[in-house]
Amino acid sequence: MERWRGRVALVTGASVGMGEAFCRALVKHGMIVVGCARRVELIEKTAKELEGETGRLIPMKCDLTVKSEIESMFRAIKDQVGGVDVCVNNAGYLAPQQLLGGDTDTFQKMLDTNILGLSIVTQMAVQSMKERKVDDGHIIHICSQTGHRYCREIAAMHFYSATKHAVKCLTEGLRACLRAEESMIRVSTISPALVDTVLARQWVEVEFGKEKMEQLFRRRQCLLPEEIADNLIYILSAPPSVNIRDICVGGVLDPL
Repeated sequence: MERWRGRVALVTGASVGMGEAFCRALVKHGMIVVGCARRVELIEKTAKELEGETGRLIPMKCDLTVKSEIESMFRAIKDQVGGVDVCVNNAGYLAPQQLLGGDTDTFQKMLDTNILGLSIVTQMAVQSMKERKVDDGHIIHICSQTGHRYCREIAAMHFYSATKHAVKCLTEGLRACLRAEESMIRVSTISPALVDTVLARQWVEVEFGKEKMEQLFRRRQCLLPEEIADNLIYILSAPPSVNIRDICVGGVLDPL
């Protein structure tokens, strides 16, 4: 990680859960981290806790479903720190909705966040790298195990799963585009199973009931955000000539 010291990483969805863990890990490895989310006050709290570390965390408010806010954020990044060297597309929206009878407004929010927002951020991050002739940058998409398989047994996951399959396709498309340009910018995904976050606990409780939720998280049939952050550091620690394309992470007692 020494070569990333002092360089700039953008982490979306940085207020809680995996996004917060990513920010903490990158700052401790000496990076300047721009953390964005709608609840910027939570990132400001994390930034205060990280004062004195080798790197630093810069909180920015951004709703990834609003293109003008993404554009404004990238202008602020350019003005304050020059541009982006690493982009971690972590922001995602999950709501248990069945295809038949599901709320279409919720479907739209998942599309806007998980696919369109990710695509706009990626486009602008790569543009930022190219403008500054950064040829060793890294784009990392946080995908999901549900992006690798069809969850037949959980009907409420089908639409969300479709958005994560799209992330996999977009990742391969981005890699192909960069390869055609003979760019050394690398592209990776991390695909975790169930991760212990507030949103995950809420979703499991709604879908399976409180008793099942407590059982899953009590028995550690899940992953911790810090464990996914370890995988992020592993990817970034690889030599510039090595591209770790995808890490699929499951718990020992992973039920999904």
